[in-house]
Order: sequence, then C-alpha cells, then structure tokens
Amino acid sequence: MDMDGHMHGMDGMASAPANGTMKHHKMMMMHMTFFWGKDAEILFQNWPGGKSGMYILALVFVFLMAVFVELLSHTRFLKPGSNHILAGLIKTLLHVFRVGLAYLVMLALMSFNGGVFLAAVLGHALGFFISTVAFNNKPPLQDETFDLPPNSC
Repeated sequence: MDMDGHMHGMDGMASAPANGTMKHHKMMMMHMTFFWGKDAEILFQNWPGGKSGMYILALVFVFLMAVFVELLSHTRFLKPGSNHILAGLIKTLLHVFRVGLAYLVMLALMSFNGGVFLAAVLGHALGFFISTVAFNNKPPLQDETFDLPPNSC
C-alpha cells in the first residue's frame, strides 16, 4: 500500500483505494531486445507516436545528431595562437554541446529500435567521413590535437 492508500498488484494496475474509486494506470511495454517497427518511443513520451511520417522524422533527427557528434569530435574550430582563456571557454562550450548530443543519441538507442540503431550508426559514419575526407582533415595522430579530443570507448 502506498501513502495515498492505493494497493498495487503485480500487474501494474491499481487496486481499489480506501475511498472506493478505481484508478487504472496504463502500463507501457518496454522492449529489452532489438525490434523493428514504427511503434517506438524515442527520447520523448509518445514520440513519434506510431505515425510513419513522425517515425521517419525521428530517424532523421537521430541521424543528424550522430553526424554532429562526429563533426564536433574531428573538426578544428580555433586557430593556433588564439587567446587561451577565450579558446578554453569555446572548447568547454563545444564539449558540453558534443557530450549532450552524444547522450541524446545514446538515449535514443535505448529504445532498442532497429531503425534508430541504423540511423545512429550511419550518422556517425557519415559524420566521420565528412570530417576526415570531405573537409580534408586527417585523423589525429598521437602528437596532434584537435580542439576537442575524440570520444573514446
């Protein structure tokens, strides 16, 4: 029994409280293995809501977040010899933005939706490709440093 006088059963449905009224709690099924389909909640409650167009929008959103994580990880934003305090502040803000995006991608992956997984992996791949090939940046060597160190596992 909780503090409001409700008794809860193992099935997630509220039993009759002390005042005799009945409340039902909708129990959401959470996938713990990969599944395919548009019926997933990604990042926000009831989003994309089982609609095909919104599901595709959610995949594009995850894809773009993954691209930006890679671009922030492998692109130079500051010129050598910049003001150290200003450069440190800019690096810190970029780091916070990159980590926030990376956590959002991770939380989207926790939906266990196969489409979200593919969108994130392809987004990371495209972001890496753009940052290393299209912008002609080479991957950092041991003695080189970028503005932000790459995320490492």
